[in-house]
Amino acid sequence: MAFEIDSLLETTPALSAKDDNLNSILPQPFLDRFNVLSYRNAARILSSAAGKELGELIDSLMTFTISTPEMVEGGGNKSKIAKNMDALLNPKGWFETRIRADMLIEKIVTRPNPLHGKKGEKKTTVSSERFKILKVIDGHKIDFVKNRVAFDMEWNSKDQTFDRDLYAMRAFYEAGIIDAGVVLTRDASLGPMFKEIGDRVSIKNFKSKYGASTTWMGKLTYRLDAARNGGCPVLAIGITPQVVADYEAWKAAHPIIRDTGDLGNLLEPVDEAEAEETEEA
Repeated sequence: MAFEIDSLLETTPALSAKDDNLNSILPQPFLDRFNVLSYRNAARILSSAAGKELGELIDSLMTFTISTPEMVEGGGNKSKIAKNMDALLNPKGWFETRIRADMLIEKIVTRPNPLHGKKGEKKTTVSSERFKILKVIDGHKIDFVKNRVAFDMEWNSKDQTFDRDLYAMRAFYEAGIIDAGVVLTRDASLGPMFKEIGDRVSIKNFKSKYGASTTWMGKLTYRLDAARNGGCPVLAIGITPQVVADYEAWKAAHPIIRDTGDLGNLLEPVDEAEAEETEEA
């Protein structure tokens, strides 16, 4: 029986909410600079229903750069990289946004009318009561929202942060506040760069700082493939080495001082069982 199920799974085509042919929707220089994936027609919805906002995001990201020292330095509550994004988007009207909601419930009861048959009496009577449930939606936050588009950046947090982000975007979408969301994070192609940086700095636990259990595209797309965004269309954008402005000069000025080993092999696809174990840990 188990063999039959395995065989059936192997031969059954998989459903995917991932979109194809982004070249006809998004500018080629943008696709060359970032690894871009679209789920539930996010790219098409953004280009047709929110062209101005999408254009602002693309223009901002094309000028967005990261320096190697910013990757090395600790960020405290908010890293320099996150502050740079604030400086790009806040002047264009993109601001942190929260939503809260209570639910108003009306209970309507229809009963047979015992007086029916007498003049002017209807067959049934209708009565109603109202109740409320407080904080059905409570404090869901997205870093940047403008009109009907949401944008979040996760440079380097625990990968469970994506669950919070996607849940918030889903709540905004289901409340009718946004049409689509955009999430920016690190691409797997940065893995070799982090390894080389780790070999050139004397920072304790640098390997785990940018390891496989932090926020990067593999951990995001695993969740999007599992539809944790619900019905909300999401454009996932991976930051590639092209965004790092000064890496070659920095590397030349910082010789190798140790061997940190690999960083959890970010170039490998995320394994479903491994991802679940990470989340339970």
